[in-house]
Amino acid sequence: MSAIKLVAVLLIIAGVAGLAMGSISYTKTTHAAKIGPFNFAVDEKKTVNIPLWAGIAAVVAGGAMLVVTKRR
Repeated sequence: MSAIKLVAVLLIIAGVAGLAMGSISYTKTTHAAKIGPFNFAVDEKKTVNIPLWAGIAAVVAGGAMLVVTKRR
């Protein structure tokens, strides 16, 4: 499998995953304070939204790359 086909398939997979999930959540730990033997930390839950157009664009770009490599 050529590198272009591999990239095209990865783009399609990433685009479909982005469309299916819609957002990615992660937890960020911030060191707040250390007072003597006590250590205080703050956990923040963050969410990154994946735009609909980005998922569609990734699927279309991957499909176009597959079509172009088949013509060659």
